[in-house]
Formats: sequence, structure tokens, C-alpha cells
Amino acid sequence: MASFLRAKQAGVAKDLSGGILPDLFTPEEQARYGINSQISCIAYEPVQSLLAIGTNESQFGSGKIYVFGQSRVQKFFTPQTPRIPGITGGGGGVSGGASIRQLAFVANRLISRDSKSEIAIWNLNTGEQIARHVYAGAVVMVTDPMLDWAFIGTTGQEIFAYDLDRERATHTFRLPNFWKNKDPHAMGMAIVDMQLHPRDIGQLLIGYTHGAVIYSFKQNAPIKYFEYVLPPGAPGGNGEGLVVGGKGDRRPRLTHATWHPTGTFICTCHDDGSMVFWDPRDGRVVAARSLYHTRVNERGKGGQPAVMDPYTKVVWCCKETKPDDTALLIAGGHTTDDPDRGKLTFLDLGPTPIYATSSWDVLTNHFEGKTKKTLEVPPGAAVLDFCLTPRNSPYYNGAQDPLAILATLSSGELITLSFPSGYPISPTNMLHPSLSFVHPFVTSFKVATLDRAQWLGMVEKRRQGELLVKGGAEAGRTMRRYEGRNIIQVAHADSVVRIWDLGHTDLIENPAQLQVDIPRALDRMEDVEITAMDMAEETGEFAAGTRTGEVVIYRWGGNPYFGKEGERKPIPPNPGGLSNIASRSEPTLQEGLEPFVLYEMMQGPVTVVSVSDVGFVAVGSELGFFSIIDLRGPSIIFQGNTVDFVKTDKRSSFLKHKEKETIPEWPTVIEFGVMTLEGDSYSSIACFVGTNLGHVATFKLLPQGQGYTTKPAGVTKMDDKVIAICPIVADTGHAAVATGSVIAGLRAGKMVNGILVAVTQSEIRIFKPATNKGASRSIDNGGVQVISAMVTETGSNLSTETGGTVALVTVLNDRTTKAYSLPGLKEIGSGKLSMLDASKISDAVVARTGDIIGWVGPSEMTVVSTWKATGKGLQNSEDILINTELAIPPRPTISNVQWLSGTQYVSPTDLDLLIGGPDRPPSKRMLAAAAAEERQARGLGPAAGGAGSARAGSSQEGWGDYLTRQLNERTERLNILGDSGDKLQDASAGWAESASKYVNKQKRNMLLGGIKKSFLG
Repeated sequence: MASFLRAKQAGVAKDLSGGILPDLFTPEEQARYGINSQISCIAYEPVQSLLAIGTNESQFGSGKIYVFGQSRVQKFFTPQTPRIPGITGGGGGVSGGASIRQLAFVANRLISRDSKSEIAIWNLNTGEQIARHVYAGAVVMVTDPMLDWAFIGTTGQEIFAYDLDRERATHTFRLPNFWKNKDPHAMGMAIVDMQLHPRDIGQLLIGYTHGAVIYSFKQNAPIKYFEYVLPPGAPGGNGEGLVVGGKGDRRPRLTHATWHPTGTFICTCHDDGSMVFWDPRDGRVVAARSLYHTRVNERGKGGQPAVMDPYTKVVWCCKETKPDDTALLIAGGHTTDDPDRGKLTFLDLGPTPIYATSSWDVLTNHFEGKTKKTLEVPPGAAVLDFCLTPRNSPYYNGAQDPLAILATLSSGELITLSFPSGYPISPTNMLHPSLSFVHPFVTSFKVATLDRAQWLGMVEKRRQGELLVKGGAEAGRTMRRYEGRNIIQVAHADSVVRIWDLGHTDLIENPAQLQVDIPRALDRMEDVEITAMDMAEETGEFAAGTRTGEVVIYRWGGNPYFGKEGERKPIPPNPGGLSNIASRSEPTLQEGLEPFVLYEMMQGPVTVVSVSDVGFVAVGSELGFFSIIDLRGPSIIFQGNTVDFVKTDKRSSFLKHKEKETIPEWPTVIEFGVMTLEGDSYSSIACFVGTNLGHVATFKLLPQGQGYTTKPAGVTKMDDKVIAICPIVADTGHAAVATGSVIAGLRAGKMVNGILVAVTQSEIRIFKPATNKGASRSIDNGGVQVISAMVTETGSNLSTETGGTVALVTVLNDRTTKAYSLPGLKEIGSGKLSMLDASKISDAVVARTGDIIGWVGPSEMTVVSTWKATGKGLQNSEDILINTELAIPPRPTISNVQWLSGTQYVSPTDLDLLIGGPDRPPSKRMLAAAAAEERQARGLGPAAGGAGSARAGSSQEGWGDYLTRQLNERTERLNILGDSGDKLQDASAGWAESASKYVNKQKRNMLLGGIKKSFLG
């Protein structure tokens, strides 16, 4: 009965929700964007061009792993299964309550180590966990793209090997604490770093807190020890030696250890700020320096004592074609009073001197470096970790020919810098939109439902560098041709807005992002904070308001200043007026959303902005001011204050009236629509303004000459803060929006029978504007308030008149959602939104499609579909990450000179035998390679001969026979090389003998010639 009465009061004869069944309202998560917690580690795979991100455990859940490819390609790995100590085997995910500590790509699989010491192997295409094993106190993990082994360093100073191919722990290999052999009385020791030799897989560099050790797999023993000892009077990295004087030797603790890209030197970093470079052949110190001074291990050198930040990461980089042309990229190591504290340091060392022909001084001077450069980061933040993105090679510790640097900051944000120049790289269309949520943090967002055809045409043309992530392929998805696109506008902490399609778990035909640089449009980098945004749903025009009272309006078009950075003209301030800011467009943007008009309202922070599809922009500010701009001029066609057009409720007492006058009032919601207002015989463009005190004011926009004029039409009073205003057509329930086609119909006398659905925190009202009371329903349930609301349609077609399928969807502050019928305001259904973050529930938004977008954490949002749930819940993507046709290149090996000089080269096959023992069968990768050779031999036919047959038969031979054949082949090659050397020696001896005979003959001829001249002359 109440529903019937409300329909009569609202003046709507048709049940606009009559075709909706209660079971259609079934809220269900369909997608998530962003990162669930602080980033803890990053890994990059250059062959497949994939980026992996690990996060920390937090109040929002356990650590997660995200793997991103090109465009929208991504997968996530979610914690699911409980932890069982010592378990080995498959499972659903990382154990609950753990942070991801380390990630590595090996043989097209992902290896992870978490804070609970679990080593896990992940299938990148399915997103499933293949195997896992828990080591007691695992703190360091070392892998290699070409190895089937992961080496695990533990808190017990032991090193274990995990068989990645057989997916099990290896019990035949365990390395003890080798430093105890050198110093049995050492206390408080721990493994802090490990790294395989970049060219000789048979050597492992182990960094203990007391020093470094080179372990030889071939000899099964440590072959060199490196202990950094500062004599009395040597300053060290922090200058401490200048204070302690002659109180004995000092041994700063080691924090990092890394190989030179060719293995020529070793670098160890210490807690006193020293970087020490060693000769791995004899264990001598070649040079010791800090970021500021060189020769800090010598008496009388270095600078004044200072407190130093520890090194957080040091990577030895090299060029692609010249691995001996190197540089160091360093995070940390600054003094606490250095203005560059927390930034990255790039130390260019240049080409490495030839070791065999260079003096010791030349080697020492090499580490003074050619140039030192500081790479900037945002003020107040420090680099905690970084990852390089090499162009091609996965070797050399991922530092050969890097393209860019991805760095995590102490603020929790992510930055991308070019290498080695350090210029900031925008993540727009470079990284997945989820990564942009922390690049930098998001401050606010708004959602608009754009027409599909309009969004497909909004692809900006921008001058951009080489893509950072190019791997993977999107899975096939269904296409929704007739449904509007939910376009999100995301404002970041740097006041850059990125605009992109949220999708509906369907094919996103235009996955590109748009970028709007508000600080550039305002011509200042400081004191810019976005407080309001809106985008026109048919024209794509965009506007953003700031805390300082400016409104920047953008239009789609070409950039006349493309590539002309230096040709901008200064624009004088124009408080209260409009300024043309087309010259402030980005010089790298050829076509896109270009700055059009700047409105310097300057009446306090902008609280709301609304952009219509017919060239009007309305703005409200915190001081109560309200303006309407006609973009045809452009010109301001209305300016006023809420106190000028909002009437006070006459029923309130004098005391209450005085109290209300002290409460400031400002616009909270503005919407444009087209309808016939109460008492009019024609339809017109209307602007509806809702305030924080519950007033809904209506303004008519009427043609006048070549422009428009604005006329107040009336005010309706509601209970409290206005949350949403939805103008709809009373006959169909569709949005009564102002579009070009509708305005053209007005000129022909077409009438639009419209009503308003206005929602406050505690009331829903349907009425005929401007002053009709209409029908209402109170929402008063123990302090529960409406946060967001929107009239939505359950059908997939928003452009045809289906009728009977519209409803009002609301989000309440108790993390529930409810749907109400129109016009009866009967509750259709409700659902829980327990996944939303209660502290940020006020930011939730209901889109016109019925989707609810809200925060589930500080930097992660969810998209909840309210109509026609699939029952599957949140699903991982079916994107393909691995291209099996891309082969991992061979691992770099030692040079011929090193081999001839006696360096014992260990191949990956030899390492399999040394670690796994003779009983370990050939790895799956080795069997696959043998099978490929057999197929190739068969393809060559009988003419291939015995060599092909021998290769084909190799897959049938035993493991021992295989190793014997490999050893015999290597011995045969050595014999051939020896025979070649003997022949070269014989040839050299024969040439020397002939030369000696020739010289003696010439001497004899000269002597005889002189005698003949004496006698005959």
C-alpha cells in the first residue's frame, strides 16, 4: 500500500521496476585493481617481458604475488592453504599470514620465498602453486635462469639446494658455515647475501656478516676468504677511524656482496659505508671507498666522521655488447645530513682495465669512477629496493643493458626512472593500471559511464619511449557492444589524473589510459590538490577542481604546441574569470585531452564539478559559491551564493533559525537534465544543485541571443546532506540527460516528462522539480546512512526503452547495499559488502550500470556487480603469460683465455651431477632438449648419417653413460687443442730455424764481400 501511495504522490503512473525479480539483485565481486599492501619485492623477466610484484602481510590480508604483462595482462596468486612445517608438495597458495620476501623467474616459472621461510614454485599460466617446501629460517635465495636449482641460505648459516625440476628438497647437498673454518670463535654471524659467478657457474659467492667466501662446486670447498680489516688510523666509510685512532683493527660488518659482471672483481659493502673491491684470485683489496671518498682503508685518507645510512641494495651493471664496461647503482650509503639522502647513486666506472696487463695502481684508480650521478626521488622518501629491467639478457644478475629502474620507496610508493639518466617515467600506458595505484598513491576517484563509441575513439597519441612490459597475451572474453563503459578518473598524489576503462569482465576494446596533468595546466608544481572531478558521458569533456579554488577544463583535440616546449606564453592571473590555457598542453601529447579553459573561482576548495554533454560546466565551492560556465564563449553565465537562492525552512523556530544561519552551506551534488519543470508548458535544460544541509535548488538554462541565461526555478528542502540527484524520464525510468539530440528535439517543441530522484543520508525522495514535495522514504536504522546512490538499469542495453527494469541502488555506511523500486521505493533486495574497507566506505561509488566501486585497502579497489551474478565470485584472469616459443639464451661462460689459463669450468650439466649426485635422472629440460634433437635428426632423413643417429640415441642412454660421453667428448676436444698447440710449436720452431739460417747466410756474404773488395779494390 505504501508503494502505491508513493507512486501517486510522485506522479508516476508506471511501475518502473516491475520487471525486476528480487533474485536478480545479487552483489558479486567481478574485478580488483591496485595492490593489496606495501610492495616488498620486485622481479623482472626480460625474455618473456613480465613483471612480478610481491607484497607484505597487513591488516588487509596476507602477502600476494602479482604478475603483469602488456596492456591489461595480469594474474594474481592468492594465499589460501594453511602452513604445515616442513611440507613439500603442491598447494593452493602462499601460506596464510606471510609476506613475500623474494621473487625469481626460472625456466618460465616463478619462484617465491616468504617471511615464513617457504619456497614455492608457481605455474605462471594457470596461477596455481606447483610445489613448496619450508626451510627453517630461510633468509636468502639464489637462482639462475638456466639452472634447475635454488640455493637457500638460512639463519643457521647453512646453505641448502632445492631441486626446481624435481620439485623437492635435495638431501645430498648442504653447505656448512665456512667462515667458522677461518674464525672458529666468530659470534653473531649470519648469511646476508649470495650470488653465483656471472660466467662460471661453478663458483658461489657467499656473504656472511663477518666476510665473504668463494665456494667452488668442483672442489667442494671454499677457495678464497675476504675479510675487510681497517688498520688503526684508517677512516673507513664513515670516518670512524679518525676518532678511535690507534685502538686496534676494526672489522665493519658486511651487508652486501656482488660479482663484477665478468667475474674480474668482487664488491662487498659494509655497515660503515665502505664499498670494498677485491681481487678474487688472491683475495687482496684492490680499492675501498664510500660514496664520498676513496682509499678509505688507508691512513690519513677519507673525510670527517659522520653517521651513515646502511646500503639497502647495490647492483653491478654492464652494457650489452661490452660486459666489462660497468657501473654501480647504489641505494643507501649517504650521511644522515646529506640533502641527497635516500636517493639512488649511479657510479660510472667505465671500461674495466685488462687485468693481465694493468698495474695495481691502474686497477685501484679504476674504482674512483668516471662520473657519479644522483638519481632524484620524491622529497621525503628514500629508496628501499629497486629492480632493473634489462632489454634482453636475464643474466648478469639482471643488470645487463637495463632500460629502466623500478624502485620502491619508504612511503610505500613505486617510481620508474630511465636508466642511467634517472628521468621519471610516467606509468601511463607503460604499466598495468593496478601499478599506477601506488605510482604515486591515489587521492580520489570518480566514475562516469561513457557511450561505447565515444570511448573507442578516445585513444591519445603521445610520444613515448620503449615499452617496459611487453609479454603475455589477453584471454578471449565476450564483448558487450551495447553497454556503456565505466570510465574511472583517478587522481594521484602528484595531481596527475589517469582515465581508463574498468570493464565488466568482458573484452576491453580500448584498454589504453588517458593522462591529464593538472599541475602543468596550472603552471605550478606545488600546492596542487584535486578535490572534485567529472567527465561528460557523451562528449568526453573533463573538468577538475582544486583545493585552492581553480577549475581546469579539458577538451579532446589536437595539440598545436606538440613538440614545442619552449614556446609557452605566460598567462596573467584572472581571479573570478576564465583564461585560455591551450598553450599549457603537454609537448609530448599530439592528440588527447587538451587543456582548454581555467576558471579561477578562488572561493575556497572546489567541492563539486559537473560537466554536461551540451557545453555547460557547473562548479560549487566550500564557501557556498556556485557558478555555471557556457563553453561556447566561453563565458560565465551565472555566479551566486547558496544563501542567495536557498530559502530557510519557515516551519523552524527562531532559535533553530539562528542556529542554521551559523552553519555554512555549500553544494555537494550538481546534475544537468532536460525536463518540463513544475508549472511550465515547455521542457528546458535544468541544473539541479544539492547542498550539505539538504536543499535541492533548480535552475533553468534558457536560450538568449547567441548564448544562454540562467534563471532560478525553486528549492526543495530535504532532511540532511544530499548524496545523489538522478533526473529520470517518468515514462521509462531512463536518465533525463541533456544531450545534443534531446536539445534538438526541444527546438521542435518536444516535451520530456521528467522527475527527480534525490537521495540524502537518511531520505529518498521522488518529486517533480522545482518545489513539489513528491514521495519519500526515510532510511533510519540505528545510525545507518546512505553513502552513495544511483538509478541503475538491470538490462544490458542502456540506450533503448525497455521499461520496468530500473531501480535505485544505494550503498550504506554499514557496508551493505540495497536496491529500491521506482517509484514505490520498496526494497527489492540487499547484500553485504564485507570486502570494503570500513574506514574508506564513504568513497564508494555506484555507477549507472549498477556496479559498485570502492576501496578494499589503502591502494586496492574492487568492482562489485549488483545485477545478474554468475555465482563464481572473484576469479583470476585466464591471460596467457608464457610464450613457449621464446627460448632462454645460453648462459655466459668463461673466456678461452681463462679456460686455457686453468680455470675449471663447470657446466650446468656438471652442476646437476655435483649437487644431485649420480643417481639423479636427467632433468625434464634436458630430456626435452634431447627429444627435440631426436625429432630434428629424424627430420633430416637418412642422409644425416651417424652423427644424427648418435644424437637421437642419446635420449636412450643412461645417466652414467651420458656423463661419460660428455667427459670423453671434452677430453677429445682437449686432445685436439693439444695437437693443434704442438703443431703450432713445431711450425714456430721451423720458422725460427729458417730465419736463423737466412741471417747467418747474409752475414757470411757481407764478410766475403768485404774481403773481395779489399783485395780487388
